[in-house]
Amino acid sequence: MDRNVRLVGVPMDLGADRRGVDMGPSAIRYAGLAGEIEGLDVACTDGGDVHVPRPEGTDPDAGAPVSGDAKFLAESETVCTRLAHEVADAVADGDFPLVLGGDHSIAIGTVNGLSREAETGIVWFDAHGDCNTPATTPSGNVHGMSLAAILGKGSFADTDWAPAPNVAEENVALVGLRSIDEEERSNIRDSDVTAYTMTDIDARGVTEVVAEALDIATDGTDGVHVSLDLDWLDPTEAPGVGTPERGGVSYREAHAAMEIIAERAAEPGRLASMELVEVNPILDQHNTTAELAVELATSALGKSIL
Repeated sequence: MDRNVRLVGVPMDLGADRRGVDMGPSAIRYAGLAGEIEGLDVACTDGGDVHVPRPEGTDPDAGAPVSGDAKFLAESETVCTRLAHEVADAVADGDFPLVLGGDHSIAIGTVNGLSREAETGIVWFDAHGDCNTPATTPSGNVHGMSLAAILGKGSFADTDWAPAPNVAEENVALVGLRSIDEEERSNIRDSDVTAYTMTDIDARGVTEVVAEALDIATDGTDGVHVSLDLDWLDPTEAPGVGTPERGGVSYREAHAAMEIIAERAAEPGRLASMELVEVNPILDQHNTTAELAVELATSALGKSIL
């Protein structure tokens, strides 16, 4: 990493059912993220937190779509718009945005800010597809719609804040899926997104899958965004997440994946941004998940065994 890393916290839990992920940025910082990055001889500055309204003082139905369900949509728009400005400013200054969540709805803001002036590919590490729309969601939680919003699916197509301006479906790869809603499955199959399940990782190995995902995300793009939901890992490795699902990747597989990113995206500017989401300290054990998030981020930024 040859750029200053700029940390941006987004203490957001409006997009999730379970409280607690709003404390994720603090937990990740407490786990020593800035110091570990500086230990790689990489400059790191902390841009603070994007302001997020408290759910107790907001109306979950404000900004609701004409049809379907999407809770706290008005507030999600406000926060993601603020985050998009922060990320765009970081990019304009030549910095590398490392965004700390918060629930996964914040990816809408990250990717919008990043892709304003650049063709952007995405590698999305997650147990879930996040490809529901307000019409297909069983919960109404926006963190399960974030990728659909970025790609302008369903009613998100009629908004000016959600669809990312320079992201093509064929440059998006989902890695590690193992829990998909029924109608969401159709949304993914009907798209040009490439999806790898845990079965693919079991059969082919995580390094081969991630290398192929990076080929997809970097094909004709200016850079790649890595979106890392900590529930991608098995709950035995990352217990403090908002929506744990059994059968995720192991500790070593996760590090191997990040090391492949560091190796394959080493060309200057190729790795454009990264976010760490869904760390929930309330459900964690001795800040284990936040510490793991720090380890994986530094692996992606170039930390190696030798």
